[in-house]
Amino acid sequence: MISNWVVILISVGYLILLFLVAYFGEYRAKKGKSLLKNPYIYALSLAVYCTAWTYYGSVGNAAESGLNFLATYIGPTLLAPIWWLIFKKIIRISKVYRITTIADLISTRYGKSVALGRLVAIFCVLGIIPYISIQLKAISSSFQMVSGSNLVSSSDAAISGHIFNDYTLYITIGLAFFTILFGTRNIDATVKQEGMVTAIAFESILKLVAFLVVGFFITFVVFDGFSDIFSHVENDPSLSGLTTLDSNGGYSEWFWLNMLSMMAFMFLPRQFHVSIKENTSEKHLDKAIWLFPLYLLVINIFVIPIAFAGKVMFSGQSEVLSDTFVLAIPILLSQDFLAIFVYLGGFAAGTSMVIVSTIALSIMISNNLIFPYLVSNKQFTRFNKGNFSRFLLNIRRASILLVLLLSYAYYSLISFRFSIVSIGLISFVAVAQFAPAVIGGIFWKEGNKKGAISGLVAGFTIWFLFLVLPTIDQTGFISFLIQNDKLFNFIPLADGQAFGLPMNKIPASLFWSLLINTSLYVFLSLRFMQSSKERNQAEVFVDVFKYSKEFESTMVWKGTAYVQDIEELLTHFVGVRKTKEILKEYEYKYNLSLKKEDRADSKLVNSVERTLAGLIGSSSARLLISTTLKEEEISTKEVLDILKETQQIVIVNKQLKEKSQALEEVTKELFSSNEKLRKMDHTKDEFISTITHEMRTPITSIRAFSEILHDNSDISLGDKQQFLNTIIKETERMDRLISQVLDLEKFNSGKQEFHLEYLKINELILEAIQSVQTLLEQRGIELTTKLEESSEYIYGDNDRLIQVLLNLISNAIKFCDAKAGKIQIVSKQVEGNFVVEVIDNGKGIMKEIQHSIFDVFYQAPDQTRKKPKGSGLGLSICKKIIEYHHGKIWVESNEQHGSKFIFTLPAKLNKSLTEQQSYLNEENFNS
Repeated sequence: MISNWVVILISVGYLILLFLVAYFGEYRAKKGKSLLKNPYIYALSLAVYCTAWTYYGSVGNAAESGLNFLATYIGPTLLAPIWWLIFKKIIRISKVYRITTIADLISTRYGKSVALGRLVAIFCVLGIIPYISIQLKAISSSFQMVSGSNLVSSSDAAISGHIFNDYTLYITIGLAFFTILFGTRNIDATVKQEGMVTAIAFESILKLVAFLVVGFFITFVVFDGFSDIFSHVENDPSLSGLTTLDSNGGYSEWFWLNMLSMMAFMFLPRQFHVSIKENTSEKHLDKAIWLFPLYLLVINIFVIPIAFAGKVMFSGQSEVLSDTFVLAIPILLSQDFLAIFVYLGGFAAGTSMVIVSTIALSIMISNNLIFPYLVSNKQFTRFNKGNFSRFLLNIRRASILLVLLLSYAYYSLISFRFSIVSIGLISFVAVAQFAPAVIGGIFWKEGNKKGAISGLVAGFTIWFLFLVLPTIDQTGFISFLIQNDKLFNFIPLADGQAFGLPMNKIPASLFWSLLINTSLYVFLSLRFMQSSKERNQAEVFVDVFKYSKEFESTMVWKGTAYVQDIEELLTHFVGVRKTKEILKEYEYKYNLSLKKEDRADSKLVNSVERTLAGLIGSSSARLLISTTLKEEEISTKEVLDILKETQQIVIVNKQLKEKSQALEEVTKELFSSNEKLRKMDHTKDEFISTITHEMRTPITSIRAFSEILHDNSDISLGDKQQFLNTIIKETERMDRLISQVLDLEKFNSGKQEFHLEYLKINELILEAIQSVQTLLEQRGIELTTKLEESSEYIYGDNDRLIQVLLNLISNAIKFCDAKAGKIQIVSKQVEGNFVVEVIDNGKGIMKEIQHSIFDVFYQAPDQTRKKPKGSGLGLSICKKIIEYHHGKIWVESNEQHGSKFIFTLPAKLNKSLTEQQSYLNEENFNS
């Protein structure tokens, strides 16, 4: 047994650690290294979905009803592929409207209705307080088990008799303090809560690791693996039914439970808070789409083994609740350290949900329930001029404390009597009632306020009557109303089996509440016209991706207001300094200068309204604008005309952007072409200089030796012969230069003639080698060949192909290693083409110029050695010859490792030989 004080110290120590983690998150943000920009932190924060219900309740659910617990996690997993369709849209809407809660989202969509926002806030508080209470129940029960002398955690042991021994109350107050400290640091609710989200991500890791550790211990240490546990279940008839779906509800119940978990994941206030409000980038959804379902899979791996192990180990001990198996087994086996670790995991699972939920509810209470009354009271705004920020934060802090105390009261009076799962599902059904209003609101323009309010009221009425009242009845508070279920006997829907639907009460209540909710929403939306404000919001919500970049223009406002009025209004709520910053930012954005006497346009009014929406909610901000400034009514036609004009502006801006991009591309192409022309002009100048130099050298030699022969008649016959040989060589050199220039001109003008015939590639290679054999011997260069035999031919010009081979071999001779030169020539056939490679062991060619050496006029730049002789036309002519033969030529080279010149030519059958063989075969057949 572990001492109470030890458990208390560990719990306090954990809260201190949570403070430090949260502080670290805020410290990183101040340094410009926000952890919220990390998509993995975002995905982990979504795991706030896994509360004490997952940590304790899933095991209890699996122990009582088998595989049905999986629906809670399969639903969000099935939803993941369409997050881009729904979540991205809601995120974009929330960013442009500065929406922070689901109450704000729904009220904004339907004309920024104060009444609708108030209704949603009330329903959220009523629906989530029971859920928060079961987190307190889980924390309290686990505390008593770890510090108690037995494993009993039933309703009789849940509530302490003396306030000084009521650890749940102290935990509630501690969580309130933490939430207030890190959840209400800024008046602007749209500001990201770095510390809180960092702490939630940390708790997601802790509860996952703790659950995996205890699961591994029970499965592989206490038992001998999964097969051992399942063998015990198979041998026990009372447990074998847990391995199949609950036959009472059938597949319809399974379907509705999956639907329920999908809607809960989207509309639970805490999920909206972390997935929408705290999102810093829509791209983070890319990671969350696969990482969050993976988290759900991993945390549920050991749920069934633990549940079955608990059933086996505590068989016949009804006082040990199945919700507590995760903690009860380590305690039973006296594994104190493991029990403490498991306790902390459950503590993390419960506290993360409590923290986020209370922050979300406190914003709703302040923005949708309290401030609509206060901002319409001119005496209040005048009295709190300039001090509104402090008052607003105090309201939110008081709301957090109120929510937690109400949750504690609900736990103390009601929820301690029920299992974690049963209460959790009741809250799920509550938030599912937002589905028609939200999904219809972002995809259907005709949805209106009357339909949304009627549907919500009807849905929550069914939820309250058939799920909430029966739980309250067990306390004895309202037994006079529903004694013996007399109230429900008049209503067929009270029975889960009504109208032949084979469902239990939870899925049945979900089915009927959503059916009536959705029917009323659709019917009344079609029956009644929207107001101009509703139509405005409907158009922008449904087509938010079209309007988000021109948002201020889409928000319709008509009236008379001056910049001075706007400045005074902002000063009331944010003070003088912040007001100046907001107006300066607006001036910078639209490149204008505001003067107090200027008339405020709709863009300025809407920009200020968005700023106020981040402080007091969109419905309160709308109410404040309409009551403070002189606003006029605007018709639906004017709304549609303005939106149409805005859409045209968006289209024109998009077209201008596309044209601008096209112009930039054309400019880049022109710049690139101009650069190429400049380089060609430069290389042409170099070419002319090189050709002039190359031609001047032989001419100078010819003239010099000719003058010597002319002026000196007494020169010996041997000297005359030597001089004449030199003159002949220099003449031949000039002839080659002139021939290359003429060849280039013929190729460019298309006048080059080719004499095509069937040729053997290896014979061409050997002929070319024979031509340079003397030069190879003089240079001491070793030339080897690796020629693959083939029966196919090349259809080409013999002289031109020899010219290519000679050029490549000559270059290899020129540039190969001066001391131990080696050249290898390879021929092979690959996929209907002959491939010829000329490989040397020289210095190689720089990678950045390999694509340029085949260009006309090009000579490789080289600052490390003497410029090689040549005109720079050889490889260019080679390329034109090979391309004429439908082949390709390129170079592969690494500096200091030699070069490999490669060209391909198509292989063909010799048609003349084929025709001769065919003729001979025909003659033989006739004879």
